Amino acid sequence: MTGRSPSDTIVMISRDLPSIAKEMLSGEGFRVKAWAEERPMTREEFESASLKANAIICVLSDKIDRDFLARCRHLEIISQFAAGFDNVDVKAATELGIPVGFTPNATSNATADIAFGLMIAVSRKMFSQHKSIAAGNWKHFRPNSHLGFELKNKTLGVFGLGRIGMEMARRCKGAYHMPVLYCNRSPNPEAEMELGAVRVSFDKLLEQSDVVSVHCALTRETTGLFDRKAFSKMKPSAIFINTARGLIHNEEDLLEALNRGLIWGAGLDVTNPEPMRQDHPLLNMENVAILPHIGSATVEARGEMARLAAENIIQFYRTGNIPHLVNPEVRLK
Repeated sequence: MTGRSPSDTIVMISRDLPSIAKEMLSGEGFRVKAWAEERPMTREEFESASLKANAIICVLSDKIDRDFLARCRHLEIISQFAAGFDNVDVKAATELGIPVGFTPNATSNATADIAFGLMIAVSRKMFSQHKSIAAGNWKHFRPNSHLGFELKNKTLGVFGLGRIGMEMARRCKGAYHMPVLYCNRSPNPEAEMELGAVRVSFDKLLEQSDVVSVHCALTRETTGLFDRKAFSKMKPSAIFINTARGLIHNEEDLLEALNRGLIWGAGLDVTNPEPMRQDHPLLNMENVAILPHIGSATVEARGEMARLAAENIIQFYRTGNIPHLVNPEVRLK
């Protein structure tokens, strides 16, 4: 809480967000400067606009590193339009007394739907079969061609059984009676009671799961965790799903694992880099389904993300409290 009135406070929004964010802020009297173009801001444009603002709402592709924060140390709050915050140097922001808000829970259902859909699409080779029709290759019935497999009673392994992982597990348990294994730093009693989920080691998760679905945060420990060594421990009949962050898996190692038959298929909503190049060999593999990071792309999820991002700023200036705060240890300016 700064003591400054909303009418004297400039909030910069770095992307064209659902209108509720601007409406909420404007309704409170804030001076909102929203980027209106379809293309994203360049680094220079983002920094220039931030230098003229008191608060910003940003997206995951906005790189808020130590250098940026050193030049924009005047910022009073950063509010992420995202459930994640790996684009922000939180340590540097905390040192400078800048609170960082985020939007948890808003994307859980939407992202779990994408993970669940990718699992089904890979198991039945849906993406490649759609492309085969477009290419004119649907000629006649072929009983032994393009066979997938059924998911009923297959074992789901969740790496990172938090909010999104829990929703994915509920879908798999409810629709296909899939036993649930999970690998977490700490136990999840709710999942164990509700779903009969069993906590196992990382190696056991890889070895025993028919579907491995990644829902963890991107950290130093998880960066590149799913590599050649990890894929070699999975069943040759297993599916790998990643809807978290592209840097968690090694894309070249994944391609090699698929080519060598170390795993059966993969479904990705995240890649490294993003956007993925259009001639990447993974895009033409029969057992692979890839989406352009649309996990939160529903009217409901994006609207709630915009609302929460705006609410973080409104409450900060109104009461000094931020409902969804990444760095509670920060000493406010």
